[in-house]
Amino acid sequence: MNLNNKKIAIVCDWIKDWWGAELVLADIMEVFPQADIFSSIFFQEWNKVFEWRKITTSFIQKIPILNKSHKLALTLRPLAFESFDLSEYDIVISSTSAESKWVITKPECLQICYCHTPTRYFWSHTHEYLNMMEFGVFNFIGKWFAPKVFHKLRQWDFCAAQRPDYFIWNSKNTVSRINKYYRREAEVIYPWTDLSKFKFNEKKEDFYLYVWRCIPYKKFDLIVDSFNENWKKIIIVTNTDNNLYRELKAKSNKNIEWKLKISRKETLELFSRAKAFLFPPEEDFWLVPVEAMACGTPVIAYWKWWATETVLDWKTWIYFQKQTVKSLNKAIEKFENTSFNYKEIREHSQNFSKEKFQQNLLKFVEDKLNNFR
Repeated sequence: MNLNNKKIAIVCDWIKDWWGAELVLADIMEVFPQADIFSSIFFQEWNKVFEWRKITTSFIQKIPILNKSHKLALTLRPLAFESFDLSEYDIVISSTSAESKWVITKPECLQICYCHTPTRYFWSHTHEYLNMMEFGVFNFIGKWFAPKVFHKLRQWDFCAAQRPDYFIWNSKNTVSRINKYYRREAEVIYPWTDLSKFKFNEKKEDFYLYVWRCIPYKKFDLIVDSFNENWKKIIIVTNTDNNLYRELKAKSNKNIEWKLKISRKETLELFSRAKAFLFPPEEDFWLVPVEAMACGTPVIAYWKWWATETVLDWKTWIYFQKQTVKSLNKAIEKFENTSFNYKEIREHSQNFSKEKFQQNLLKFVEDKLNNFR
């Protein structure tokens, strides 16, 4: 099936930062170079990935304050995505962990959803989000208001999840969640990472590494508490300068080094030099540990969900069973008494290559279009 004569749109929740979901978006864009982009907001004008693309944003883009906070704009995003006119498109692909699957398409339009997870704050992590509001002095309003809004939005989210003709999940873990919450079936196509950018290094240095956004469910607090107790050296990299970051940095011992908003080049160098990468959250799919493995760096991970899908006979990862200081420090002790084959770790990362992702995604779309209607 030749897709060159098909009008294609790619829809995503928001284009604000440059992390895992945005990298997957860029991957999908590369597979479909003729596609137009739709998003609730767009703040990546500097990014060459988008420099020649047609990008359509919603009315939220023009609302000060709300356009910079996806939490504050929560109740507006369903309306924003339903307001997009996609009537001229033959294929619509949403890349989402939130509301972009809410778009409305014509009956003759093939609508595919690449789902990173059912919307966390509506389903699997509702209570965690309610307990960790980030509205400062207005937290008490959020805790009173959010449960009332979530009930209705959860119903709408389920209805919206029936709109795509087909779903693609990013991991087997996501399949189980979407079966439970949305009652939908689908195929798994793992995301990829550009492994060529990661420098393989067998000469590891005496420090651990953790990299991500400093938000509650990423378990930065568990990292800090564990290393405050074990006094081993760790470097924590984040681009998030928020209250949680400042609180955790203030309580960190001297063995914990924080690096805020450093360059990608510096981060990649740390990946190659670290003796192990920490992976403490409960994740649907996370490319960062794969990037660590591309450098030959072992991973110490929480034994749940996606982490269990990437194991190679216990030769690439060390696991801990509970998200507790005791369990994590026990895993670190086990790691320090285990030998690793760094070349084997690097080879295992090749299972998440760009070629596999693009071939599988393109084949999926072509097969579904051939059999559509």
